[in-house]
Amino acid sequence: MPIETVERFLTALDPQHREHVQGLSREDQESLAAAWETELQQDTDLDTLSELSPSAAESEAAARVARKLLEH
Repeated sequence: MPIETVERFLTALDPQHREHVQGLSREDQESLAAAWETELQQDTDLDTLSELSPSAAESEAAARVARKLLEH
């Protein structure tokens, strides 16, 4: 996975989740970034938000991935 994808994912996270994810292994970070990209691509609600504010859509997708991480 390209480094910039992980960096974009980390940037989209809120500071608390970003710190937590940065403490994970590179493999785990890449897995979460891949889940984030999937969330962005597959959720039609995010498509609409992305048209209005791409950064807001990225942040919402990152928050969803982070919530799933904390549930486990």
